[in-house]
Amino acid sequence: MKIVKTLKAKIFRYSTASLALSGCLFTLSPDLSMANGNSGLVIFSGIENRSDILEYKLDFNGRPKFYGERMRLRVPKKKLTQGVSKFFVSYLKDPKFDGKFNTKSVDVRVGGESIPIKEIYWDKENRVLEIDIEKDLEAGNSVELVFSNLKNPSSGTYYFICDILTSGQIPLRVYVGTWIVSFSRT
Repeated sequence: MKIVKTLKAKIFRYSTASLALSGCLFTLSPDLSMANGNSGLVIFSGIENRSDILEYKLDFNGRPKFYGERMRLRVPKKKLTQGVSKFFVSYLKDPKFDGKFNTKSVDVRVGGESIPIKEIYWDKENRVLEIDIEKDLEAGNSVELVFSNLKNPSSGTYYFICDILTSGQIPLRVYVGTWIVSFSRT
């Protein structure tokens, strides 16, 4: 009888420990559906205000030098407090961006619906994409800038800065936030 109680206690102790360990491993393992879905935990980004880091998603896992990537750069409605007539997406000089944007495969989506684009201009020398939309966008809308058929750059972390040109009689260029996008061989 004493042996049975001791055996039950050991089995209970080992099963509880293994259950706790497997629970920890399950919680710490990366969620594949969220891979390359946002900036994650960023401690030393150089961005002063954490709320200025914007979310993004790479549909095909962000492998370096991959052709055909789809990058979704998201701007939440709380960041668009004024109307928008144009979006600017610029990137830093270092690390050198050796990827390619397909300016014919860019969408601006509001509420999941594409809105008409007047013109897209990529100034490679000054490292900026200008997206001029047909009709001014009202304040308080969430926007998704979708870049399809993108050629991913080399492995590394790239900062994409979002500015807008406000609509109205006196247009101003206003900083909205920064996407910290990582391309890696994971």
